[in-house]
Amino acid sequence: MEALFSYGTLQQQAVQLDTFGRKLIGEADTLAGFIIDKVEITDAAVLKSSGQRFHPILRHSGNLNDCVPGTIFLVTHDELKQADDYEVDDYKRVLLTFVSGKQAWCYVDAQTTQF
Repeated sequence: MEALFSYGTLQQQAVQLDTFGRKLIGEADTLAGFIIDKVEITDAAVLKSSGQRFHPILRHSGNLNDCVPGTIFLVTHDELKQADDYEVDDYKRVLLTFVSGKQAWCYVDAQTTQF
């Protein structure tokens, strides 16, 4: 199994069903050193699934006082690839360590160069 952190639309049951064919089970966690910004989505399939034109996107701040709450879900390797397909090119997947000490994959701004 793979750990995948969501701070946005992948927490929505409809998006989970569209993307994975099932509702995910997860635990709340927090990511430090990032802020949430917005990105405009133009991909028709993603717009249909989420129902939102603007999605949250993580931008690295480096300030450990900046914290983003979300959920760490356990997904299969194939489901992780499905999540990659859901996320548009504005995002890239990186492995990060969370406040709990757990590591999980997370989608951040693709322009982030720290990782």
